[in-house]
Amino acid sequence: MKAMMLENEKLEAAEKVFEILEQSAAFMLAEKILMYHSLPDELPTRGFLNKWSSRKKFYLPRVNGVNLEILPYNESRLELGSFHIEEPTGNDVVDPDEIELIVVPGVAYDEYGNRLGRGKGFYDRLLSSSSATKVGVGFDFQIVESIPSEPHDVAMDIVISPTRCRILRKVKSRKR
Repeated sequence: MKAMMLENEKLEAAEKVFEILEQSAAFMLAEKILMYHSLPDELPTRGFLNKWSSRKKFYLPRVNGVNLEILPYNESRLELGSFHIEEPTGNDVVDPDEIELIVVPGVAYDEYGNRLGRGKGFYDRLLSSSSATKVGVGFDFQIVESIPSEPHDVAMDIVISPTRCRILRKVKSRKR
């Protein structure tokens, strides 16, 4: 893996990935989207959140024990939480069934949509209980040939890097 990327390289990669996402049917059809606040080694999300937060309803995860809770994104209601990630505050937890699209960070993805996370299983537990379209995003060097998967692992429906967009499962539109 690439050890160090300059900040402008990360931002440029994020711009390309999120431009591809913006043009996808999955994004265009979704009103309620679970994003993530990025760690220093992940694809930066702040610019994308700022760009779309007035037109889409964004949510962020918050660690609660061994699970992730989903709360509305509000830039003025964030605090440093578990693992030094900015998390939403408040009690307005949302049911995962309300979310239509989940943008998922990962350490690596393969061509089949398998995802390597950070080993704690937070996202796998959340994703296994959701029918939302699951989109893995990352840098080009994070796309590998194959990742071993176990029965509890949840594969992505779409994987996007700056130079690739792989749609692995048909995206369903959910009418409410």
